[in-house]
Amino acid sequence: MAGSGKRKGTRRTRVIAAAFVGVAVIASAGAAVWFVVARSDAPAGPPTAAIVDQLSVTFPNPAFAEETRATLEEAGYAVDYYANEDVTVDFYRRLPFHNYDLIIFRSHADRLQATATSGEQVDEVILFTSEPYSTERYQNEQAANDLVIARYTRDGEPYFGVAAGFIRGSAAEYDGATIIMMGCEGLLSDRTAAAFVDRGAEVYISWDESVTATHTDAATERLLEHLVVEGLPPDDAVARTMSDVGADPIYGSRLLAYPAGG
Repeated sequence: MAGSGKRKGTRRTRVIAAAFVGVAVIASAGAAVWFVVARSDAPAGPPTAAIVDQLSVTFPNPAFAEETRATLEEAGYAVDYYANEDVTVDFYRRLPFHNYDLIIFRSHADRLQATATSGEQVDEVILFTSEPYSTERYQNEQAANDLVIARYTRDGEPYFGVAAGFIRGSAAEYDGATIIMMGCEGLLSDRTAAAFVDRGAEVYISWDESVTATHTDAATERLLEHLVVEGLPPDDAVARTMSDVGADPIYGSRLLAYPAGG
């Protein structure tokens, strides 16, 4: 995601596919705990939403989190907030087990285009974590390019990035959730959007190019008014939002919904 009001020196954040030979098998003693989810006999409660604010360190906007929470609570949602330090690989792994109805990713993202070791052409959107990259961790998922190296700038510190294969390989489904991905280029390629939908999400809403932090914050606030307060279908809510705020003033990006017609 671009900062507000000026172009970055390097226009896009950098994502590097990481493939390794001689992969070790990784097992987590706590993994079994994550998969014990009581659903069947639990009484129905209010709809639930998550605000995943991975941008809270690089582009903090406490007012956005407060106003978004207020809008969602007005519409009857119970809301969980996750700050930058919470957004690790294992956070993404556990996320679908929470059964959120709405997930808002206020997160850096970037398009990855590469050739995998298998020869497959890769074109997808990578969601940044805040977990520093290490060759020693998640080696199976790195070998499969389900986790990749993500950098804010060409020579910046490396972090783990979550690719479409990681989402598609989740052990749980998103069970009809609405996904709002506020970062850059979230729908420049639809492979990551399709991964969420394949794993049960109803709709994935994001931008078709880079976007400034101030514009995506303002647009998302309007989008939520149309989606959860007025109850408009996703396509209608997106169209109304674009009518309200217009394309990004620097990059010209527009908000889209996948699949269209939702």
